[in-house]
Amino acid sequence: MKFYCNGIDLYDAVLKVIKAVAVKSTNPIFEGIKMKAEEDLLTLTATDGELLIETTIPADVKIEGETVVPGKLFSDFLRKLSGEQIEINVDKGIMKLTYSDSEGVFQCFNSEDFVEPKNVDNFEWFELERKDLRDLINKTIFSISNDDTRPTLKGCLFEINENKVTVVAIDGFRMAMYKKPVNCSAEFSVIIPGKSLNEITKFLDDKNQKVKVNVQRNYILIEIDNTKILSKRLDGEFINYRNVIANNGYQTKITVSKSQLEDAIERASLMSRQEKNNAIKLNVSNNCLTIKSASNVGNIKENITCSMEGKDIDISVNAKYILECLRVISEEFVVINFISSIAPFTISSTTKEEYLYLILPMRSFE
Repeated sequence: MKFYCNGIDLYDAVLKVIKAVAVKSTNPIFEGIKMKAEEDLLTLTATDGELLIETTIPADVKIEGETVVPGKLFSDFLRKLSGEQIEINVDKGIMKLTYSDSEGVFQCFNSEDFVEPKNVDNFEWFELERKDLRDLINKTIFSISNDDTRPTLKGCLFEINENKVTVVAIDGFRMAMYKKPVNCSAEFSVIIPGKSLNEITKFLDDKNQKVKVNVQRNYILIEIDNTKILSKRLDGEFINYRNVIANNGYQTKITVSKSQLEDAIERASLMSRQEKNNAIKLNVSNNCLTIKSASNVGNIKENITCSMEGKDIDISVNAKYILECLRVISEEFVVINFISSIAPFTISSTTKEEYLYLILPMRSFE
């Protein structure tokens, strides 16, 4: 294999695929990046067995072929190069990279050992703008679980129904749900791993361009510009989130400034995070929301004016759970519905934006 390419183009392509390279694997081939030179393109592919990222760049191909180069070493090496033209020759498992008057030599893996999924057909799909998909992910992914005993909760549920996608994440202590309109081929659902969603967001920009999510029995496939992202689905049944949010109404409802609430909890959490449970106490009374936090080094009390309906209430909660919700909400005001001091409460929109965050309370503290 022999080809010429621009050093910056090659490094940018390596940065895209390196996220799918396994850090430590019992199979060393997963720690490599496959390079395939064909016609006037160089294709780079990396996979850890669960996530695959593939991208292409222009190349002046003299001899077609393919090889697998050690991923991290190759990436670190290219980072030290400037944008000069690069010549790459591969012969008998040895890569020789020539730049300016210098060269680097790498021992490569056999490309035949690099396993890629085959016959990935587009069975079903849904389509929406790139920025909308990014919002769906960013506004829910923080609520996924890290518990290996509940693998389906380590991803987000995408439920497509009536030309709308509902994305849900649950970790056992909170739930995030966000909805957007989509075009779709059918009604279906799929659980996408959190790691894959994190990488997908890095390729999504603010362009008003559509992106199609193709869903097959074992995989999901997304193509963005010249990059392909392939991820395994999570198998199993997701929690019935409709049962989680079902209730018989609220005891207390408040409408409050999102920014004022966020700032107040940020300040209160400076004290609460000194303790293991990061607990803050919320009190609603006489159109005022009072936020208290305490630790062995002091205490903080914040008062915020709010619009209130219903009874007075006291409830304790992990400050982190509320803050992570508020940070992804772009609206000026939010609605908080409380059922009781021991029941989950919800944060929702004052407009037509369809999101809902549900948080379990903690044991009260004094």
